[in-house]
Amino acid sequence: MLLNLYEMSQLSDSRKLTTVLLFLLLDLCFKRAESATSQADIDRHLEMGRDLLARGQLSDALTHYHAAVEGDPNNYLTYFKRGTVYLALGKSKFAINDFSRVLELKPDFIAARAQRGQVYLKMGDFDNAEVDLVNVLRMDPNNHDVNFQYARIDPARDQWALCLDVMQRGDFGTAIALLTQLLEICPWSVEIREARAQSYIRIGDRLAAVNDFRSVNRLSHDSTDGYYTLSKILYDLGDSGSALKEIRECLKLDPEHKDCFPFYKKIKKVDKVLQDAQSSLEEQRYADCTQYAEKLIKLEPDVPMMVYNGKQVLCSCLVKDEQYTAAVGRCREALDLYQDPEVMCDRAEALIGAEMYDDAIHQYREALEINDSLQRAKDGIERAQRMQKQAERRDYYKILNVKRSATKQEVVKAYRKAAQKWHPDNFQGDEKKMAEKKFIDIAAAKEVLTDPEKRRQFDAGEDPLDPEGGRNNGFGGGNPFHHFQHGSPFQFKFHFT
Repeated sequence: MLLNLYEMSQLSDSRKLTTVLLFLLLDLCFKRAESATSQADIDRHLEMGRDLLARGQLSDALTHYHAAVEGDPNNYLTYFKRGTVYLALGKSKFAINDFSRVLELKPDFIAARAQRGQVYLKMGDFDNAEVDLVNVLRMDPNNHDVNFQYARIDPARDQWALCLDVMQRGDFGTAIALLTQLLEICPWSVEIREARAQSYIRIGDRLAAVNDFRSVNRLSHDSTDGYYTLSKILYDLGDSGSALKEIRECLKLDPEHKDCFPFYKKIKKVDKVLQDAQSSLEEQRYADCTQYAEKLIKLEPDVPMMVYNGKQVLCSCLVKDEQYTAAVGRCREALDLYQDPEVMCDRAEALIGAEMYDDAIHQYREALEINDSLQRAKDGIERAQRMQKQAERRDYYKILNVKRSATKQEVVKAYRKAAQKWHPDNFQGDEKKMAEKKFIDIAAAKEVLTDPEKRRQFDAGEDPLDPEGGRNNGFGGGNPFHHFQHGSPFQFKFHFT
């Protein structure tokens, strides 16, 4: 038991000295035991780190090297081992820091200087790379790997200068080719990769630019401008979900960022409407789907791919809701913005619903030209062909929506109603083409069902207007409106009598 001050004061000087020496001895023993325990822990972390590294579990190995460095912050070898793990993970800045710390502790450690020089070269820092590699070669002039890397510095530096000159002259296609070659030597250069990303933007290849900007952000770690730029590109490509993810990364670094914060609010609003439209479609709430899709189109009229998103969803909604006439036109509007084979299939389904089988088959084939493995299009062609075969014999009663017992007056009344509804002058674009077909069928139905002889023939199972039936009937091949089949060169002006 330790003595208190009063008890110490009662001891003789010799006993006081003995007691103090005893305390110091005990304290030394405790520190040695603590040190031994700490070193054992460090050795254990190093051993586990080596084992995990050998198995390729780099992140787990890094955790143990962190612990070893904390346990002994003056061991240059531990820093070197952790630096090599950072290097394997592509974390160049952290690797540089560890190799620099190694050289502070042991300036003559050639391996660390060689590694740092090679990392500098991969980062496109030609000056620092040259300094390190020259120092290594002074101590080890026959180092093959270092000689090889050193020989790449001047050509890479010259090519970077050439890239800047080519970009300045506006030759971005050539710049991309040169920058791609340079990135084989300097894959961790933020500056070179960002230059290629900007060049891709200038030639209109935004998808390629996205990949480079993502690399820039991974290499920079704290680039708010990089996240903002990437988010804008993704948004312009119509990918509001990914754009929202990237802009949130910017706000993690700076919650009040002058560009990222207002852009975040904008993306969030647009993405919410898009998600609502897609959810309505999945839940078969087609009226809501149509409403949300129309809202999305109005929200971003100046961003073509966001307009496309709205029109694409609207196309699907109308097809599922069996509003085929409207769907054909809306799907075409979406395809005018972006040739998506899935939207082509949606439009083909609308054409089938409108009984325009040849056009549907043609649309499916256009989808297969873009994606020759699209099973939906292959199945769609077979379906359209089957339905076309089934519909070869027109049902004139069905066309006018009258019973087989309908009188001539009832037929004429039904004809007037249908003809007014489907008069081609009431439609435009794709819808006009559909209306022309409908109008031709309506006129044919009136022709047959108001003529007793033709109606008798039809009721007997023959189509008196079938051009393959060998009946001319005074109308060029049997169809009294055959001249409309390939598009009318004039306005339709009929009197419904």
